[in-house]
Amino acid sequence: MTDIEAILKNTRSIAIVGLSDNPARASYGVAQYLMPYYKVIPVNPKHKQILGLTCYPDLESIPEPVDMVDVFQRSENVMPLVGPAIAIGASCFWMQLDIRNFQARQALERAGIEVVEDKCTKIEHARYA
Repeated sequence: MTDIEAILKNTRSIAIVGLSDNPARASYGVAQYLMPYYKVIPVNPKHKQILGLTCYPDLESIPEPVDMVDVFQRSENVMPLVGPAIAIGASCFWMQLDIRNFQARQALERAGIEVVEDKCTKIEHARYA
């Protein structure tokens, strides 16, 4: 079983894939909440900046280490993120509420990456804060 409290405690940087610049979107609120606790790195090819932070088009473009990949994408769009998450050396791959992908989980766990599915980083962090 995944130790969410340990993951959150040991994480320093979080790449949020699919971060929206729209304050009404869940990803925006989650990123805003996480910013005081972690280095948040927006990943969205449609934007240069979100929340005053440099936004990258994809995981491979991030020029610094990433501990967690936090995914705001549909379940069927998760697999293309697996290879890049492994390539950048992320230690955790987190799929937000209602996002699950069995194939992705298997591939990531084989690569030694912890996987969280169907949970919100904001809700879980607040639970342990």
